[in-house]
Amino acid sequence: MNTNGNNNTKGEAPLEPKNLNDAKIELMSGAEAAASVEAYAGSAATGEVAPDVKKLTRADFVSGQEVRWCPGCGDYSILNNVQKVMPELGIPREKVVFISGIGCSSRFPYYMNTFGFHTIHGRAPGFATGVKTANPDLSVWVVTGDGDALSIGGNHFMHVIRRNLDINYLLFNNRIYGLTKGQYSPTSEQGKRTKSSPMGVVDFPINPVSLAVASEATFVARSLDIDVKHLSHTIEAAARHKGTSFVEIYQNCNIFNDGAFQYFTDRAIRSDNMLYLEHGKPLVFGKNSDKGIRIVGSQPEVIELNATTNLTADDCHTHDIHSPDSSLAFILGRMEQPRFPQPVGIFRQVERDTYEEQVAAQIEDAIEKQGRGRLAKLINSGDTWTVGEGDAVGGFMPAASGDNTETVTGSSPD
Repeated sequence: MNTNGNNNTKGEAPLEPKNLNDAKIELMSGAEAAASVEAYAGSAATGEVAPDVKKLTRADFVSGQEVRWCPGCGDYSILNNVQKVMPELGIPREKVVFISGIGCSSRFPYYMNTFGFHTIHGRAPGFATGVKTANPDLSVWVVTGDGDALSIGGNHFMHVIRRNLDINYLLFNNRIYGLTKGQYSPTSEQGKRTKSSPMGVVDFPINPVSLAVASEATFVARSLDIDVKHLSHTIEAAARHKGTSFVEIYQNCNIFNDGAFQYFTDRAIRSDNMLYLEHGKPLVFGKNSDKGIRIVGSQPEVIELNATTNLTADDCHTHDIHSPDSSLAFILGRMEQPRFPQPVGIFRQVERDTYEEQVAAQIEDAIEKQGRGRLAKLINSGDTWTVGEGDAVGGFMPAASGDNTETVTGSSPD
């Protein structure tokens, strides 16, 4: 059931209700909540005006669970921002599901006063696929970390993105395995010494944004835990996108990888070492907005904007998140410190049919052409054979009158 009268699971402006107040149902508890939703459904059926309900606030999305992250962990900032954004989407809590795998970030569903699943390592996208396909009116969120998503869950990460399932995918990247006490992760930089790489990491790190773009993601963004305003804006933009919304969040693990991003996120140097992407605006950065990015062929380059070079913002690349060509987003995603400023913001946002919509259309088309199927008929269709005690080679023989046999269904033996 959709309590606001449409399929608004990603926060689009709701349709104007017919003789009904805008239904932003606040959950109370148990039977009370169910009664509230049913009362609204009943009034919709009779044309009556539903009673006014209080607008949801951040507090409505805070569960009673004790938050068990280390003091100072960046996860607190992300949780707080998600809880602040949720009421702005106008989606009732009973229509929201948070799904996680394994890791520090994966405790997230416990702290959201919504439905949730704490699943198994790397498999959250698989669970999300089932939930969203079976219940397309739900707002589904996957919360994961760099180890959970990109190591054991790398295959699931790629496929849920290319399918364009209408979910929100938040990846907390701290470049370390925190829950298991400090081993290197798929995003750890080369040379990093950890408990599992005492002489330094030799693996080349995965770039999550590059992988998402290469997997044909329709929404790709990046933010950081300490920039609260930017993080809130990015999460809300992701929630309002129709399709898989992937957001990489730089998150500091102050116990096992403290200061991992400080070389470009520190407030004193941030403006010179970071590039904030804005749609329709030139790629300009620097404390005095005196630097920019232009793209020559397929290569980005940093340019100085001043009278000496005779270059201005007009010479910089203008960011276009809606470009159908994903190569530009890929180029920007590959820019990293110290050669380039570290880009954050929305890299790409395009439209494409979603997975669950296409599955639903196939089912409707099959029913229209063939009618509703029957499971018993399906099970007993195709080749059948009889199994008995004196079977021929391979365990199969024709049925004989009077034999103590049982007919089973399956594919014929080779």
